Amino acid sequence: MPEATEILDVLFLRTHNTRLVVLGTTLLGIAAGLVGSFLLLRKRSLVADALAHATLPGIAVAFGVSVALGGSGKSLPLLLFGATLSGIAGIGTMLLIRNTTRLRDDVAMGFVLSVFFGLGIAALRMVQDLPGASAAGLESFIFGQTASMVRSDFYLIAAVSALASVVSLLFLKEFLLLCFDDAYAAAQGWPTLRLDVLLLALVTAVTVIGLQAVGLVLVVAFLIIPPTAARFWTQRLAPMLLISAGVGGASGWFGASLSALAPGLPAGAVIVLVAAALFLASMFFAPARGVLPRLLNQAALRRKEDRQHLLRAAYEILEARADDEAVANRSFPAADLLKKRSWTPRQLSRILRVARREDHLEPTEPGRLRLSESGFGEAARVTRNHRLWETYLIRHADIAPSHVDRDADLVEHILGAELVRELEKHLSESLRGGPVPPSPHPLGQA
Repeated sequence: MPEATEILDVLFLRTHNTRLVVLGTTLLGIAAGLVGSFLLLRKRSLVADALAHATLPGIAVAFGVSVALGGSGKSLPLLLFGATLSGIAGIGTMLLIRNTTRLRDDVAMGFVLSVFFGLGIAALRMVQDLPGASAAGLESFIFGQTASMVRSDFYLIAAVSALASVVSLLFLKEFLLLCFDDAYAAAQGWPTLRLDVLLLALVTAVTVIGLQAVGLVLVVAFLIIPPTAARFWTQRLAPMLLISAGVGGASGWFGASLSALAPGLPAGAVIVLVAAALFLASMFFAPARGVLPRLLNQAALRRKEDRQHLLRAAYEILEARADDEAVANRSFPAADLLKKRSWTPRQLSRILRVARREDHLEPTEPGRLRLSESGFGEAARVTRNHRLWETYLIRHADIAPSHVDRDADLVEHILGAELVRELEKHLSESLRGGPVPPSPHPLGQA
């Protein structure tokens, strides 16, 4: 259990190494969130996976070349340069396969991922046998070694992250057009191939600098999880980019901090686990597209449908009994509802409890129901909207009268005041603001 002083040191970034690691992974997370958003919208999230695996041969070759020239082979800029060249070769191979054959993108990505990773593993084994070579530590590029970050590494990560973020924002309009309709962009004369290459170059840059922090296996998660989590919160691009960058930055900050408090845990894995936790929270609780809000909205819509079906059925029962004395006080036998709708007694009992709680029903004698004044007004409004929609479907959509009631049931619950006015405008003037129009089909067919 870390002591209070250790926790404060990490929270306030008091130590030099913690400051470098936390700030470096945070900047990397922000850049990965921005660039990964375009990959997600482009439906090429697995490009990052293929690209990350394609960097491994370049690392091994760069190490071997450095040792052959008399160096130690452990220069990070040299190794990342080799990874960049290898990644570019992987991207070029994917583009070549996609543009010159009929094979799909997933085939090209699978080919590059497996072949280049196999070459990388073989090359790593070969460079270990070089005279005077010590390849120990190269495997850290596979799983990451965040804690070994030094000042020069931080400056490199900060510079590349800032450059990738700025370019992403400068080409926001172009990337937006490319992601949502590349065929239209090409027809309008936009250089879609060059934009695609630029986007892949940004992915390459973020992937390569992320090798030191989280490794080639986990850097994929840094590019995919933040934009996926952001997608649950909004359907607009600008907020999505901000949220994705925030999730990526928060993942880097808290993941690196937790790793600093528990030195036995690898930082890359903790960063990804924090990102996964933020993703799960977004998936379940995001108000725009989260699972729980969606379930609550669906339950509310079902209650609304049941209430409107109850009120319309009650109005039609009263309408059919227009000469009955019971109409004067808006009452009718409860058993008539079971004949009107395909409810079970248990379902009807539940719906009636909700209607009483919403003051649509008033107390009356056993075996009978009575609409309140507000309930009767709501029943008339619901029935009027239903019949307006039925009339529109019969006149303009060629729906058979025997089927129109069922089709209207699918839409009537979301009719707003503006749409009702549009329906009135397209139908006869006698419907505007008037009483409830008669049903356009025999109620026996409802």
